[in-house]
Amino acid sequence: MKAKKVVAVFMTAAMTMGMLAGCGSNNSTGTANAGSNSAESKSDAGESTDAAGTESAGSTDTSDLAGTQITMLNSKGEIQTALEDMAEAFKEDTGIELEVQACGTGESPYTRVTSAYNSGTAPTMAILDTTDVVALASQYAVDLSDEEWVKECVNQTTQVDGKIYSFPFCVEGRGIIYNKTAIEDTLGEEFDPSTINSYDALKELLENLRAGGMENPVVISKEDWSLGAHQLGFIYDSYDGTTEGSAKVIDELKAGTLKAEDYDRFNEFMDTFDLLSQYNINGEDPLGALYDQDPIFLADGDAALWINGCWAWPNLKEAGASDSDEYGFLPYVLGNDTSDFANNGIQASASKQLMIDAEQSTPEKQEAAKAFVNWLVYSDNGQKMLVEDAAVIPACKNNTYEALDPLGKDIQAKMAAGNTYSSSFIAPSDHWSVLGASMQKYLGGQCTRDDLAADIDSYWTSQN
Repeated sequence: MKAKKVVAVFMTAAMTMGMLAGCGSNNSTGTANAGSNSAESKSDAGESTDAAGTESAGSTDTSDLAGTQITMLNSKGEIQTALEDMAEAFKEDTGIELEVQACGTGESPYTRVTSAYNSGTAPTMAILDTTDVVALASQYAVDLSDEEWVKECVNQTTQVDGKIYSFPFCVEGRGIIYNKTAIEDTLGEEFDPSTINSYDALKELLENLRAGGMENPVVISKEDWSLGAHQLGFIYDSYDGTTEGSAKVIDELKAGTLKAEDYDRFNEFMDTFDLLSQYNINGEDPLGALYDQDPIFLADGDAALWINGCWAWPNLKEAGASDSDEYGFLPYVLGNDTSDFANNGIQASASKQLMIDAEQSTPEKQEAAKAFVNWLVYSDNGQKMLVEDAAVIPACKNNTYEALDPLGKDIQAKMAAGNTYSSSFIAPSDHWSVLGASMQKYLGGQCTRDDLAADIDSYWTSQN
């Protein structure tokens, strides 16, 4: 490991881990705040074209909104700096002043926004997980069903009681991140990621890496949002690859007609998790792992695989990875059926949602918030900064900017090839913390698979 990088871990840990604790994902949408506030390919805020590009899209003229002050709560910590830069560009384009508020240390997005409503200080907009939008929308959000941009986001919007209350801010995907160069240097041969489409294929890869000198090629992060949402969440999302399917299995778990221990996807998931754990570079003290250190293992080639999502690119880049490096995603394989959709693609869906407040914001502020959404969708400056500064994959088809980072590029390529599934399971806001804690106990060897299954069963039946 490079000494200077070890020093950097401890210098940045307080800031980064504070954000992780404050705004970790609380559902299965592949959205976790996993990283630092870095966005290094900033667009020039002055490179604006038309006034937010909105007139050409048939949306509201923003000239009479100049000077309006609005706020936006950001639960995606790794893009805080990028959003602040975008707010500056938006102000130059429209005259509307946007303040971007970050979640505080120790706060979940849901807790932060509900506390704001209770205190009468709700933000004009909030970037939230899908779960939170479903829970809050009908009471607090502006109905956006008739907005012009809806036609650009076909199959990416979230409906609550038949209405659209949020803008799909980005598409995120998750699986097993691989470092192709590290694998090839260790094996001494070309690596074809498409060959890893079963449990046995993954097992053979891990065995070969260890035999080639990479003793522990896997990085497993110990964060509860990672374990409880982005990993355990595969048991729901892989039911049939649809959100409707994930809801079906969750309903059966709630009713007690399905037990986790009898559910094939749970046992397939646990088999893979056990396999990966055998090769965990944090294995000597899995619950003492440092999230800032985890990407360094991958970037330095000490490990080759990291169970995570595309939001982890800022962490990898800070750890020394380059946009020109060969990183991508393997499926989180489940079982040995090589024709199984879950073994041939990764989960990718519109994860973070932007909701506009209907309860405490004035009509003028609501219109200014809608103008920001239109700026993201229709203006060249907004489109470009969303992809190149915030480094997210847009949910709107009219945004043709290509991702700059290899993880984003890989997801875009997989989406184009049909090698993704879009299930985005909906769970209560405490799912990731409660069952994440159970997953931590299992990872740390403090409980058995049966104990974990019992925790899952108990959690869901208690939701009735």
